Amino acid sequence: MIEISQVSKSYNGTLVVDDVTLTLPTRGITSIIGPNGAGKSTLLSMISRLLPMDRGRVTIGGLDVATTPGDVLAKRLSILRQENNIGSRLTVRDLVTFGRYPYSKGRPNSDDQRHVEQAIGYLGLEVLGNRFLDELSGGQRQRAFVAMVLCQDTDYVLLDEPLNNLDMKHSVSMMRLLRRAADELGKTVVLVLHDINFASCYSDHIVAMKNGKVACQGSPDELIHPDILRSIYDMEIDVEIIGGRRIGIYY
Repeated sequence: MIEISQVSKSYNGTLVVDDVTLTLPTRGITSIIGPNGAGKSTLLSMISRLLPMDRGRVTIGGLDVATTPGDVLAKRLSILRQENNIGSRLTVRDLVTFGRYPYSKGRPNSDDQRHVEQAIGYLGLEVLGNRFLDELSGGQRQRAFVAMVLCQDTDYVLLDEPLNNLDMKHSVSMMRLLRRAADELGKTVVLVLHDINFASCYSDHIVAMKNGKVACQGSPDELIHPDILRSIYDMEIDVEIIGGRRIGIYY
């Protein structure tokens, strides 16, 4: 499990994450939702050690993220950042192969190549494998970066807004794929999502943040209610049950 204890982060004197304590369950999908500026991406970055904490402690599967050697942590935890800028000209296959670096140290063997092809197939990127990233659409690049993360084959997968640049079809495909990864591969998937309906339909657990704090948490059935959503987003959001799912109507 992921245990977060009294974690805080400030930027230029502004408290962005404020004394957050959470326990995220092992396996399944946890979605972190909330308005812009709630601290969602900052919290995810501290969980993954991309950002240092001002105070607090995070452990993942019993490993302290602040003190565990990077090569050890990289075999347990992978992350997709919100912004992914690759300067050099790489093909999709080159990028996905980077996901094996914690194991291959830059010299991929046949087992690494098997993981690469499996991840490319999982994301439906076979016909794009030899295309350069700068030749792809934003959605195609996003799928390639997710394939790289899955290729790392870690127990814990953290994704910051994985639906960025994806159209409706590929957004649904991505969430179904992550659901499969949780159910079939036993992954613990933690997402930052803006769409409350994707969170409602695909999550086991939802954490709602506001003003750097955890506003509430629970299952979709517990959280997706008009009064709770109003308190988080400061707007009226009706909720209808469609196909057994709680769907927010806010357009």
